[in-house]
Amino acid sequence: MTKSVSVLLPSSPPTTQLSRNMPVMRADGRDTGEIVWSVVIPAYNEAKRLPPYLHDVVAYFEHRHEPFEVMVVDDGSVDGTANLVREIAASLPSVQVHVLPQNRGKGHAVRVGMLRAGGRFRLMADADGATPISETSRLAAAITGGADVAVGSRALEDHSVTRHTLAHRRISGNVFNRIVRALGVRDITDTQCGFKLFRGEVADYLFSRMHTEGFGFDVELLLLAQKKGYKTFEVAVSWADQPGSKVHVATDGAEMLRQVIVARWRMRTRAN
Repeated sequence: MTKSVSVLLPSSPPTTQLSRNMPVMRADGRDTGEIVWSVVIPAYNEAKRLPPYLHDVVAYFEHRHEPFEVMVVDDGSVDGTANLVREIAASLPSVQVHVLPQNRGKGHAVRVGMLRAGGRFRLMADADGATPISETSRLAAAITGGADVAVGSRALEDHSVTRHTLAHRRISGNVFNRIVRALGVRDITDTQCGFKLFRGEVADYLFSRMHTEGFGFDVELLLLAQKKGYKTFEVAVSWADQPGSKVHVATDGAEMLRQVIVARWRMRTRAN
């Protein structure tokens, strides 16, 4: 079940109604304590763009006054990203970094982070901060309203959000999403926004079954959620293109389509 929603929110982020005394149990039985929020940030050569966003993330969740963790998954960076995160983590204990030995792709990095995370709610966010971390409030409202997965969208019309996108990226994104809908992802206008929120047990289920390692992983996630019957809400979020993007239409577009087609074939042949 998939719905598109526009959410009007107050300036102060609402807190979720959760018991802080109830331990969190992962699907593998591990007690993760009282972590409410996990933020998973995949990073590949993000030494310049990540540090300021990381500070924004920590400040935002400290303001929510709920237990949280921020997990940076370094996908084989060669620019010192991991060392910078370690320096930040020395003064911000909520931050941790998991370093992958080699570059495997964004999908693999997010999967590793999500399956290591322990929060009841798990947010994936891009290292460039294209979506302000304060937009978490919009996704949280969708989860509170019954969603299992809240998908940030740069395509939904909403007067309360701001968008600054490059024309060629907007056009290529529209074309890609038309193809994706033709391949079976229903009612999602923007599958590739890197800002998504999952209930913890839903993240465990989806990411333990996801195989796509590259930029096309979002589509496999949504297909899995659709097949399982999870409620997926699309929510308009603010967005601003950032210099230094790792996705290049000319070089990555064809590979992303290949990944999507493979994921669709996999969905038709898997038992569950």
